[in-house]
Amino acid sequence: MNKSELIDAIAEKSGLTKTDAAKALDAFTSVVKDTLQQNGDITLVGFGSFTVAERAERQGLNPKTKEPITIPAARVPKFKPGKALKDALLPQEDTTKATAKKATKK
Repeated sequence: MNKSELIDAIAEKSGLTKTDAAKALDAFTSVVKDTLQQNGDITLVGFGSFTVAERAERQGLNPKTKEPITIPAARVPKFKPGKALKDALLPQEDTTKATAKKATKK
């Protein structure tokens, strides 16, 4: 799904116009970007969390020359899906097994 398809889907599900859905999507991505730039985290319960991770400097290989190179340290965005999102992706038969396992643990 690309951005225009996502805007269409948001407009259809929410009853917004495509223009308003595009503004809402742009506002969401802008807020996420600004918050992560300021080292903040965003948690959407049931959906997931957006965080920033620090990646240390490390050694790598230039694929063309096979010579060692130093890859600089970097700050990278990370997304960790929430339980509800993970459960939504399980096949139906697996969700019943997961529920049965929880019931037997208690």
